[in-house]
Amino acid sequence: MNEAAIRAMLEPLVAEQGLEVDELSVVRAGRRNILRITVDGDGPKGRGPLLDDIADATRIISEALDTSSATGEQSYTLEVSSRGTSAPLTEVKHFRRQRGRLVKFTLIDDRVLIGRIVQTEGETVHVSHTPEPTKQNKHPQPQEIELQLDQIRKALVQVELNRPHDPELDDEADSEEEN
Repeated sequence: MNEAAIRAMLEPLVAEQGLEVDELSVVRAGRRNILRITVDGDGPKGRGPLLDDIADATRIISEALDTSSATGEQSYTLEVSSRGTSAPLTEVKHFRRQRGRLVKFTLIDDRVLIGRIVQTEGETVHVSHTPEPTKQNKHPQPQEIELQLDQIRKALVQVELNRPHDPELDDEADSEEEN
């Protein structure tokens, strides 16, 4: 399988859907290959693609691969997915798409902080972070801090089962389902 040819063929097709090919890999599994394609994009609220977007992209990718010689003669299984919460945030667009989400940051100086992404500006991520309580300040208030991308070694979205409702980012239908 020619990964470069597959990527070159799929990127413009996926871009027409408002998505981008984030990762593409071919993994050997016995006599077949698994073609894994991860797509990403802003989605309707700037927070990533919806499940319907991924389903549409999967159909378009499958149709394109069926008519292409880039996959070669060997059989393969196609897997298309979004980045998911376990994928580290590495680019400005990843941080921007996670606005409102709780993220665990490991900084280059080995400090770890957990905070909610407020916004991004250029290479700066604005984070609402509540410092650890101290004897002098037992109930610290959240503070907005600025992190430069080059200060961040690793950033992972934290899964929240009871994430606070954000009227700017959440649909009313989303909040009604939670009640």
